[in-house]
Amino acid sequence: MHEAPIYLDYNATTPVDPRVVEAMLPYLREHYGNPSSDHVYGRRARTAVEAARAEVAALIGAQAEEIVFTGSATEANNLALQGVARARLAEGRALLVTSSVEHPSVARPMRKMAAEGWGVTELPVDAAGRLRLNEVANGISPDVALVSVMLANNEVGTLQPIREIAALAHEHGTLMHVDAAQAAGKIPVDVNELGVDLLTLAGHKFYAPKGIGVLYVRRGTPLQPIFHGAGHERGLRPGTENVPHIVALGEAARLARIGLTEEARLLERRRDALQAHLTRSIPGLSLNGHASERLPNTLNLSFPGVQGWQLLAAADEIAAATGSACHAGEQAVSGVLAAMGCTRERALGAVRLSLGRYSTDAEIDQAATALIGAWRRLAS
Repeated sequence: MHEAPIYLDYNATTPVDPRVVEAMLPYLREHYGNPSSDHVYGRRARTAVEAARAEVAALIGAQAEEIVFTGSATEANNLALQGVARARLAEGRALLVTSSVEHPSVARPMRKMAAEGWGVTELPVDAAGRLRLNEVANGISPDVALVSVMLANNEVGTLQPIREIAALAHEHGTLMHVDAAQAAGKIPVDVNELGVDLLTLAGHKFYAPKGIGVLYVRRGTPLQPIFHGAGHERGLRPGTENVPHIVALGEAARLARIGLTEEARLLERRRDALQAHLTRSIPGLSLNGHASERLPNTLNLSFPGVQGWQLLAAADEIAAATGSACHAGEQAVSGVLAAMGCTRERALGAVRLSLGRYSTDAEIDQAATALIGAWRRLAS
């Protein structure tokens, strides 16, 4: 086993940027006040929280007061889904619409709500993982409280036509929630251009620590809290604010905003170089996801004649992911790839290679060589 494998799993999590660490350290050491306190320690913490709120808002084109800090993107998604559903039930809107390729933090709350009596429509996707707008239009009615669709898929990187979906939702007075955890910091995300009412972010997907998330809530959006306590975060998320991580998220948002264009260009160039190298050497290699409408850092490929987990085990020079999971000795295919209509063989051969801020050209070459060598050994 190599001591330091090449990290190609940035969609799972990112390392914390050293500049982010430096920003948060004073709030672990000296500035430890509770933002609710009126003395100087509290005021200092409160000022830092509000500065971070403004930075997060700037990243997504929002107003600072529309940013609600949570403990994770999962929590933010649950707040959006359950909070809107409860708030709009009195209007007679008891239906929810989502896609068949959502992250479990949306899919599982939806299924739980369905078991509790809410009507949930799960729309299918095409072979590239995108929703068809005619099916979206047919799936939305005046009884729908909320449509929830991810902006970018975590496994294949496919981007959804969110602006068009939001417009269809609003024709019926339906609210639009977007899980943008995988998109923020990789591509431009603007809540007004997208036309969304709620949007979720995850700090650890763009170089902040784990344990901090955001729900953007457009002013005037009906939303009930799912936790109850004191009046933190406009009463929507009670609990003393995690000041160090909020500060870290603010700095990560600032860095993402100022470096977005250049970083995306580099990621796309390296991703395409990796794909080209592998395609030249592995006959029958196939891309999963949309060829162009995808994240600049994400490459999901199916390797012929092998299973993804076997390939990664044989190429221990790299750290990457498959979409499959092992249950009782049997490999279960990725739900995303199954929803896209992939055969079992193709889905089991899939590997997700996701690049990030610290990926280098040399690492891309080394990773390609390692994967090609491992595939040849296994397929021979």
